[in-house]
Amino acid sequence: MTITSSTRKLFAVLGLAVLSQLSLAQTAIPDYIQKAVASPERAKAMTDRDALRHPAETLVLSGIKPGDSVVEFAGFGQYYTTLLSAVVGDKGKVAVFDLPYLEGRTGPASREFAAKHPNTVYTNQNYDDITLPANVDIVYNVLYYHDLSINKIDIAKLNKKIFAALKPGGVFFIIDHNAVAGSGRRDTDTLHRIDPELIKQEVIAAGFKLETESKLLAAKDDDHTWGPFTAGKRGTTDQSVFKFVKPK
Repeated sequence: MTITSSTRKLFAVLGLAVLSQLSLAQTAIPDYIQKAVASPERAKAMTDRDALRHPAETLVLSGIKPGDSVVEFAGFGQYYTTLLSAVVGDKGKVAVFDLPYLEGRTGPASREFAAKHPNTVYTNQNYDDITLPANVDIVYNVLYYHDLSINKIDIAKLNKKIFAALKPGGVFFIIDHNAVAGSGRRDTDTLHRIDPELIKQEVIAAGFKLETESKLLAAKDDDHTWGPFTAGKRGTTDQSVFKFVKPK
């Protein structure tokens, strides 16, 4: 039998799905996270990406639980917003913050989501000017930390605001596209990637301690020379997952 390139791609996708299910089976996934991932509110466009994004394992790693107060930077298509809102439930809170340039792209959908979910609040504002909620349990920045410098945000100032907003023991959870080691922000503007060591340096400088650096979303075949918006490569970048904690 001749195996075509399209067949190889199909096998690869099926393989990723199987690996994801095996990983899920080997990890203790709380019921409230299982229910959030299986929620009928999640559109097919979201669930189609789960095999690559591992939402259940990622949420477990972050430590989110019902009743938590969480902040999410850059809600975009509500992939994580939908999950976070479902997990924290009626007694929890989700505060989503987008930058003004995203208004046309994400504002209406995010406001519609917030209007339907009383535990969620949406704000569109320059991050240099925002006031974060107090006594937050977890702050999420998923695939957007590199965008802070692209948008000329004072990152050191923002990281200190996040530190101040979190409860002692609170979590700053970051996922981002990896750049070549030692490259800093050299490829951030062009490839939307960032050296993971730079993230660690900047967040630790704000007072955080690095509790976990996970390879959950690592991609060993990624040579870091292309961007996440490259045709046919969405979701396949090599990514770092960081769990920073505010010391008690």
